[in-house]
Amino acid sequence: MGFTTELIHAGVKPDPETGSILTPVYQSTTFVQESVDKYLSKGYSYSRSANPTVRALEEKLALLENGHDCTCYSTGMAAIQAVLQACLSAGDHAVISDVAYGGTYRLCTKVYQRFGVSFTFANSADPKAVQAAVQDNTRLILTETPANPTLKLTDIQAVSDIAQASGIPHAVDNTFLSPYYQRPLELGADIAIHSTTKYFDGHNATVGGAVIAKSEELDESIRFIQNASGVIMSPWVAWLTLQGVKTLSVRMDRQSANAQVIAEFLENHPKVVAVAYPGLPSFEQHELAKKQSDGFGGMLWFEVKGGVDGGKLLMDSVQLCTLAENLGSVETLITHPATMTHADVDEEERRRVGITDGLVRLSVGLEDVEDLIADLDQALEHVTA
Repeated sequence: MGFTTELIHAGVKPDPETGSILTPVYQSTTFVQESVDKYLSKGYSYSRSANPTVRALEEKLALLENGHDCTCYSTGMAAIQAVLQACLSAGDHAVISDVAYGGTYRLCTKVYQRFGVSFTFANSADPKAVQAAVQDNTRLILTETPANPTLKLTDIQAVSDIAQASGIPHAVDNTFLSPYYQRPLELGADIAIHSTTKYFDGHNATVGGAVIAKSEELDESIRFIQNASGVIMSPWVAWLTLQGVKTLSVRMDRQSANAQVIAEFLENHPKVVAVAYPGLPSFEQHELAKKQSDGFGGMLWFEVKGGVDGGKLLMDSVQLCTLAENLGSVETLITHPATMTHADVDEEERRRVGITDGLVRLSVGLEDVEDLIADLDQALEHVTA
């Protein structure tokens, strides 16, 4: 079946008791067992270990990413944490994309380093840099592509080849494109990670995370962490996400189309000094974007004249675009990474990897693109050269 058909039907079956077309919200702590000898005969005992509503979402996402299985979590950062815990122990080393979500950087540098895990933040756009960062005690390569917020791309196949040759799992944060546009496991990666908060939900209604493993062995290791740590997704969040996933393809097609038009508008605006969007021929890795993804997504960034002050004027002047953290929703969101999503990244490190103080991140929504352009145009009028 086609991808959009699977979005709607995968993992979901009519309720056997009532025929409900929607998976019920099994808001239950525990599940009654038939007998001691038939413990787990129906597959569930306690919702920390497994829940039918959450399980429906896990089965759907595993199929969409073409993985062995999926585990779901309370947040996207909980999903990242599960992968780190499953793969790393004290004394181990991991290679991480030098441009990644600020929460990933914070978790690695402010938490895991305290427990004897070391990290190299390598330029994952250059496979040679990734190869050079691998050490004898490296146990994980974690890349984010497109990266947040610079949209730097990683050649998933090339880095996966490096990981495979060294016997190291390659995990890819696929949040920005979703499996509709990019499927890392089909490109050689071992693990796909998502903040389901973003494009899977699509409506600013939930926070959640997911990890899809290619192999049974990896899935079992990650599933053990899910149960042991208890950072599970709630049934209600799973139910809402199940509804959001159904429209993923139509939403992303509209968001991507809008983003392309807006990027072209900004690229030709006299008060914009830089703009990056994988769908622009001027984007440095445009050819790689075409090679490993089926679409360019709804994320872009730009800088305006006047630097930081100009960017602040712009963001304080928009009327339709919403100044808020998050991305992937039906509403267009505008964000200042240096003070919002990446505030915990050391200033020197931010600048080294291209997250400038004047960078404006735009998550393009479903509004009429003419209205979005009109809003940005009027906001740009407030920017002084």
